Amino acid sequence: MHTKNNDVSKTLGPLAARLITTLYNRHRPIFHFQEAAEILNGRAPASKVLVQAINNGIVTRLKGGLFCLVPFELGFEREYLGNPYIAARELILGGHKGSKEKYYLSYGSAFDLHQMVTQPQLIVYVSSPRMMRTRTIQGTEFRFVRCNADDLFGITEIWVDKNETVFVSDLERTLLDGLRQPTYCGGFSEVARGFSIKHQAIDPQKLIDYAVKMDVGAVIRRLGYLMELYQIGSRIHWEFLRTKLSSTYQLLDPELPAEGRHTARWRLRLNIPQEELRAIRGT
Repeated sequence: MHTKNNDVSKTLGPLAARLITTLYNRHRPIFHFQEAAEILNGRAPASKVLVQAINNGIVTRLKGGLFCLVPFELGFEREYLGNPYIAARELILGGHKGSKEKYYLSYGSAFDLHQMVTQPQLIVYVSSPRMMRTRTIQGTEFRFVRCNADDLFGITEIWVDKNETVFVSDLERTLLDGLRQPTYCGGFSEVARGFSIKHQAIDPQKLIDYAVKMDVGAVIRRLGYLMELYQIGSRIHWEFLRTKLSSTYQLLDPELPAEGRHTARWRLRLNIPQEELRAIRGT
């Protein structure tokens, strides 16, 4: 750390060295203006140092009041985002402590964190009762999906680097969110692929408990169909889900046209051929 201190001091001076060293020691690569003001004992010195640091490529500005330290090994980089999931956490929390439980990384981002995707994710999804507009930072889109406070269940905390954790939907909740809004996860086939990839790790009873709590008919239909198709859980699980069905039919894939045969067993219109879904599983 002494070498880093000396490098920063030569570039910007002792105040910058104090700020950046303190942030590294606190494991705060993405930080808010008020943190800098607290470290430097005032808003005026914090503003001056941050302007210098940004101009010298040591810090990047993500949005008003939110900044990111550029790793020393990258040199002077003027467009650096850092870990997008940490950035998402800081965007939604806005520097307010004690509110970590009021968001979770969801949909395609949760699929990524649970290792269920094969393509790079260009959108970071965050679910929260707080309303926020979509924004793009350093080429990454952050999309905030508003949810009810009652929807904040099935959430776990995971490490995204050696010092930082974020809240994310657990495996079962991630899959159910995918059934509800497959467009946010790359499409229904990608959601089905997630069921296939993680079929041995899925807790079928937890899936059912969450689905009942969510109480969305289309989700229950799609869940039962995929669980039976991919042999996740047992017949007892599938038959229980069938007791929750109403007489109306829903599309298996809400993004595709209303075509294909109907299945009375799950009250679904199968607008994705069953053979295609079986091929995903390799059965």
